[in-house]
Amino acid sequence: MAVTFYGYPPCGTCRNALKWLKSHGVDVEVKDITAEPPGKEELKTLARLAGLDIRKLFNVSGQVYRELSLKDRLPDMSEEEMLELLAGNGKLIKRPVVTDGAKATVGFKEEEFRQAWA
Repeated sequence: MAVTFYGYPPCGTCRNALKWLKSHGVDVEVKDITAEPPGKEELKTLARLAGLDIRKLFNVSGQVYRELSLKDRLPDMSEEEMLELLAGNGKLIKRPVVTDGAKATVGFKEEEFRQAWA
């Protein structure tokens, strides 16, 4: 099985997730989420495949999220505005994002990975 892995190289969670996938024989195409963030349509698709609301794609513990005061701003934003922000700055996206085109996971929880990718 081949998957696309959007991660951030310095991120420990991303490194652990990538290690998990490789140790379970998953063929991985790695993309730096900060250099090649998914576009708006792809983000919409990824959220749908992961069964998540667009708001759940935000990296709420990230520095950029805090700098932009998104905790206060998100409730009043349209989906289009949220997608614009996410597509414009990969550091705003919760990571890693893994997809095979039929399903997707956001973040790294070993049990979720086991169900989706083992």
